[in-house]
Amino acid sequence: MNDNPNKDLHQLKLDWEATALKKVLDRFPERKDTFTTSSNQPLDRVYLPQNGADAAHYMEQLGFPGQYPYTRGVQPTMYRGRFWTMRQYAGYATAEETNARYRFLLERGQTGLSVAFDLPTQIGYDSDDPMALGEVGKVGVSIPSLRDMARLFAGIPLDQVSTSMTINAPATILLAMYIAVGKQQGIEPARLRGTVQNDILKEYIARGTYIFPPRPSMRLITDLFAYCAREVPKWNTISISGYHIREAGSTAVQEVAFTLANGIAYVQAALDAGLDVDDFAPRLSFFFNAHNHFLEEVAKFRAARRLWARIMRERFGASNPKSMALKFHTQTGGSTLTAQQPANNVVRVTLQALSAVLGGTQSLHTNSMDEALALPTEHAVEVALRTQQIIAYESGVADTIDPLAGSYLIEHLTDSIEAGACEYIERIDALGGALAAIEAGFVQGEINDAAYAYQRAVEAGESIVVSVNKFAGDESAADHLDILQVDPAIETGQREKLAAIRAERDHTRVTELLNHLDTAARGDDNLMPLFIDCVEADITLGEICGVLRQVFGEYRPQVTV
Repeated sequence: MNDNPNKDLHQLKLDWEATALKKVLDRFPERKDTFTTSSNQPLDRVYLPQNGADAAHYMEQLGFPGQYPYTRGVQPTMYRGRFWTMRQYAGYATAEETNARYRFLLERGQTGLSVAFDLPTQIGYDSDDPMALGEVGKVGVSIPSLRDMARLFAGIPLDQVSTSMTINAPATILLAMYIAVGKQQGIEPARLRGTVQNDILKEYIARGTYIFPPRPSMRLITDLFAYCAREVPKWNTISISGYHIREAGSTAVQEVAFTLANGIAYVQAALDAGLDVDDFAPRLSFFFNAHNHFLEEVAKFRAARRLWARIMRERFGASNPKSMALKFHTQTGGSTLTAQQPANNVVRVTLQALSAVLGGTQSLHTNSMDEALALPTEHAVEVALRTQQIIAYESGVADTIDPLAGSYLIEHLTDSIEAGACEYIERIDALGGALAAIEAGFVQGEINDAAYAYQRAVEAGESIVVSVNKFAGDESAADHLDILQVDPAIETGQREKLAAIRAERDHTRVTELLNHLDTAARGDDNLMPLFIDCVEADITLGEICGVLRQVFGEYRPQVTV
């Protein structure tokens, strides 16, 4: 806010440069001493309205980068300091094969890791469980044990990379494995950096990889919040995901509204568990989709940042600036990719990635051209990574902060998306909050209506999808692509590895820990330390989740006719 309404924007900028900006520059110099265009025109760090602008209104709605309300970005230097983290989501087959893919990406300039787990891992089953039959390693990497997690990161020092793990229902257990691997490498938990998705509400809404009912699921989430605040302070304890909400068919306004409503629910659950908002809120993070309408997407990211800052300060009384700063990862829109003429997907992904950068993302995954057909090949992944690198190093858009600010359309869309999201949040509050709205089917119904309207528009030719309902070409174009094949034999290999673990481990210790877990789950102690003890004793993911299933039960969505 503008503490002195008599100051003009020029003076306010000087104040910002002398305080917030100087503090950052003293520790982290920018990438270059000067930034210019290709014709040597100098580029300022941040541009403001012309003289005569209403300074009070500007500061209330936009402000300066790194300051409330964070519309223009969460860091004072943004990408002039360093680029966003280039974090390609990857995982398939075995830990060894995925480790090779990680090394391939790191060698080609990727700056962070993102783990895709297979479906059995996502819903808490071991590879040898009958429920896992035919799914091991298919949509991600199979990680039923600590030994698999160690293989996944073999030769990758965990204190030198940040790792994002897309895991929800068993997030606490997979993080326990990651912490245990760090300890094996001689790295204390306090030095680990990364994010665990840990967002169960959107699973009930849009994705479906839930295990437990809402109340015990929220308990696991707040246990992780509390543990990491004490022991793993650099870890982002949740990635509140709008990505899957958008993939299910929501609009941009709904993506912002339902994601932030879920965020409100998590903050309230943590407060109800006795945590202080400024102890855990700085490690909250978000995950958004970059969809096709380029300008709307830029505005969406700005609106989400501003709205969350206001929610945290006005609704929850946060005082730490880091508690109000919405940090987010972006992935380009998987549902926008087409199997027809898959090379066109490179163009779609480029525009979507550019919108995320212009919107101020902290990290980015760019989808591969072949993902409408299969898991991506090395060639397709490299093209996707190069897309980010070209935007970063060649386009110039990272050389000044929030370059589209002040555009009449961008500011109108930012205001409009924020207002629409506020209306939705008020409706959700009236229903009793996000969980009650989900249980009532309100959120799912709104998404379903939006998805149906879009599909009808495509089928009627009102919304054009190039190569699908207009400009159709050679339908055999996809035949020329190499397709990644996951060997079905890996399931047998994973079964053999699990059999070896069960034969070699200390059975007395295993029994003691599983009994202890059963007792602890029925109480209210923080379960994270016990999960670490369990995985270090070679107790598997499925065995831990099996005990929790017996105590917590399993979630079954209500079916309405």
